[in-house]
Amino acid sequence: MALFVDADACPVKAEVERVGTRHGAKIFFVSNGGLRISQNPLVEMVIVPEGPDVADLWIAERASTGDVVITGDIPLAAKCVEAGALVLKPNGEMLSEANIGNVLATRDLMADLRAADPFRQGGGKSFSKADRSRFLDALERAMRQAGQMRK
Repeated sequence: MALFVDADACPVKAEVERVGTRHGAKIFFVSNGGLRISQNPLVEMVIVPEGPDVADLWIAERASTGDVVITGDIPLAAKCVEAGALVLKPNGEMLSEANIGNVLATRDLMADLRAADPFRQGGGKSFSKADRSRFLDALERAMRQAGQMRK
């Protein structure tokens, strides 16, 4: 079992390391650089070259059944779900075969709306304590499920 983290803008890296270590999982933090190096022997910092979607491609090529992927990138999530991995967004939302199509469609619709209306920009809501708590609960469940998938 491995944990893959799309780490560049991930707000839950410490939580991933804590839960992953408790489960004895190999943890890959994948980024373009600039992350603090962990001394944890289960953590591997993967620095990929600059470029669009390079980190995403690295994760997508390796994630498989029984692995857990943490990402807010919906196209990456879709590839990982297709490969059989369990996928969580940093807010704890589980992405699966049952909902990834709707999530992709919503993402595309929102991109089209933003492109059509330059005043419809702006970020999403801020990351809250409730999001962090929801993520920890969802990651614990995903790790247990991934462990069952590997048996």
